[in-house]
Amino acid sequence: MNPDNTPAALQSQVSGSSFYAGMRVLPKAEREAMYAVYGFCRIVDDIADDEEGDRADRAKALDKWRADIDSLYAGGNPGRAALVAEAVRRFGLDKADFHAVIDGMATDTADFVRYPSFEELDLYCDRVASAVGRLSVKIFGMDDAEGVTLAHHLGRALQFTNILRDIDEDAAIGRVYLAREHLAAAGVDMSSPESVARSPHIDAACRDLAKLAEQHYLAAEAILKRKPKGHLIAPKLMAAVYHKILGRMQAVGWAPPRERIKVNKAALIFTVGKLWLFR
Repeated sequence: MNPDNTPAALQSQVSGSSFYAGMRVLPKAEREAMYAVYGFCRIVDDIADDEEGDRADRAKALDKWRADIDSLYAGGNPGRAALVAEAVRRFGLDKADFHAVIDGMATDTADFVRYPSFEELDLYCDRVASAVGRLSVKIFGMDDAEGVTLAHHLGRALQFTNILRDIDEDAAIGRVYLAREHLAAAGVDMSSPESVARSPHIDAACRDLAKLAEQHYLAAEAILKRKPKGHLIAPKLMAAVYHKILGRMQAVGWAPPRERIKVNKAALIFTVGKLWLFR
């Protein structure tokens, strides 16, 4: 195994993230599988976000990952997909979900994402977020029906929150993930990513997306409150932490200039403890 892909190395890669707090409470096998899935997502995301790299080369790198995933599932040499081989074997992860994640990253690689239709945005979020959720809920041991529904809602909620939090960072690299329907309805100037980010009308467009994120959080939290089968501390933590981030953004609004909302580490630790005690 590649020394960068050992459980210890993968744990080191994620130890500084809010993701880590939710994963460390899982049993060993589930924890290491989640580190592997996170490692895969991190690698393909880095390929997509390599703004200095040649687009054709980045596309080829993602195609190689597709081929390695296919080879893994066909019983051949998995190449770099050896990273997730044990997780696939132990938890029956679906090849289609790995492909979906790669397809989402290919969207960022092929062109700058700017003003997608809401339908395009929703598909993108399914690929880069809900597909990761579908892989995760299998590792958590959830039943398929509730697991897939939770992944659908929580994936959208988290990704919409990230989009609303990263407006300035995305605009700086030529990307705008806000839906064109919301921007047009708010009267936002879409002549450039910079014009969107600095528009005095952007708050209304953001609040349209925030309403949808709220609906997805509420749907996800309703599932979690029913206490379905599985290790649920991790999705409960992500829902609790990021729903609060959304609430803080809603309170201050999105009118420029904006200050990026960060995760409060003390609150994160408190939330982990609370979820552990009352699980």
